Amino acid sequence: MLPEVMDPDGPIFSISVAASLAEMHPQTLRQYDRLGLVIASRTKGGGRRYSPRDIQRLRLIQRLSQEGINLTGIRRILALQSELEEAQRRMDDMTELVRRLVEQHESQGRRIFSAGSTGNVAQGRFYHPRLALPGR
Repeated sequence: MLPEVMDPDGPIFSISVAASLAEMHPQTLRQYDRLGLVIASRTKGGGRRYSPRDIQRLRLIQRLSQEGINLTGIRRILALQSELEEAQRRMDDMTELVRRLVEQHESQGRRIFSAGSTGNVAQGRFYHPRLALPGR
């Protein structure tokens, strides 16, 4: 039985299958591995294994190369793309943290307890405008 969702980072394709999927020669994949553009996982026997994400990256490299960008430029584009993805993940994490803090603040800030002149505890409600979050 096949898994419902394939791990995009799971190294499953041999170099010949990956080369076929990326429409490249296996030697090109070896060169990209040596240059650090797409670093294949290795089997115990030393064979290269490529993930679906590696195949996407190989296709991107091929497209950029066909557009006339040299390997140094492609390396820089890939590095910037990785930095952008990491920044997006951090921003998503921070947005979620802010959302949870606002919810916590709103749930705690709605009630006010105070002691009356007779010592009885009085409960009140406090109104404050909602903070607008990006994308909310």
